[in-house]
Amino acid sequence: MRKRWVVLGALSLAAGALFILNTSWLARPSGALMLLAHRGVHQDYHRENLTNKTCTASRIYEPTHAYLENTLPSIRAAFAANADMVEIDIHPTTDGEFAVFHDWTLECRTDGEGVTRAQSMAYLRTLDIGYGYTADGGATFPFRGQGVGLMPTLREVLEAFPGRRFLINFKSAEADEADRVLAYLEAMDNADLARLAFYGAAPADRIRELRPDLVTTGRRQLMACAKSYMLTGWFGNVDDACRNRIVFVPSNYAWLAWGWPNRFLARMQDAGSEVVIVAALRRGERLTAAGIDDEAAFAAVPPGWRGGVATDRIEVIGPLAQERWAQ
Repeated sequence: MRKRWVVLGALSLAAGALFILNTSWLARPSGALMLLAHRGVHQDYHRENLTNKTCTASRIYEPTHAYLENTLPSIRAAFAANADMVEIDIHPTTDGEFAVFHDWTLECRTDGEGVTRAQSMAYLRTLDIGYGYTADGGATFPFRGQGVGLMPTLREVLEAFPGRRFLINFKSAEADEADRVLAYLEAMDNADLARLAFYGAAPADRIRELRPDLVTTGRRQLMACAKSYMLTGWFGNVDDACRNRIVFVPSNYAWLAWGWPNRFLARMQDAGSEVVIVAALRRGERLTAAGIDDEAAFAAVPPGWRGGVATDRIEVIGPLAQERWAQ
């Protein structure tokens, strides 16, 4: 009997210590809410039965604005809607540039053909990037003719928005693309790499190898961070897998993170990382940066949250965030 009480007492002490180490009550993360706008203000689309081959331009919702993703006007509109960071997609071109465009090939969204990175920037500038958008199965194409010449270079984006933050998404898995983009950026007068973060697989790993001071993220890196933190984060440890990262956390799994929300956030901030809440992850889905896109989803963001929130609809979430923090 005495042995049983000793065991129960030890378990109670352990539970108490675990609670004290991970309670958010006394944690004080720094900073303010950070809004990450995916592709700027853009035409959102139905996500039912999506695959990697789905042409998302062919399933957009009825347009409520005229902005097209990954363009200077869409990025400008995102910052005007209170975005703190904008995610953009890049491809190297045959003439030494980096095109800001999402798709691996051109046929879905534009009037061009072929693999995006197999083209010159001179050719890509001639394309109509609004050519393939339709909300009614191809009966009408509301942006056809309006996107000619709107595909920008990475240089043009960074020069148009000095001091603004960007998450640069590598669309390939080629590690040497990191070497190319770093050389490209370092050759610019005012690239200011400290305002940039990099998303991807092998290219992001290579960025971390070449420039460990820069912020990187990606599915593989996030899984390594999650596994490490689940094993050792309960006593406050944050190892290298979680340092200098953007750590995306699905809203419905956030409670699993030791010390959620404020203690976890403070630990990651101390490790040089930002925590960004993303949309709820359904069973069997891969972790993505899918957005918090409506009032109901945004209501689930913890009160007083000083981390990040990713959204595909910054024009909706930006005003909601401003209203919440003005109260």
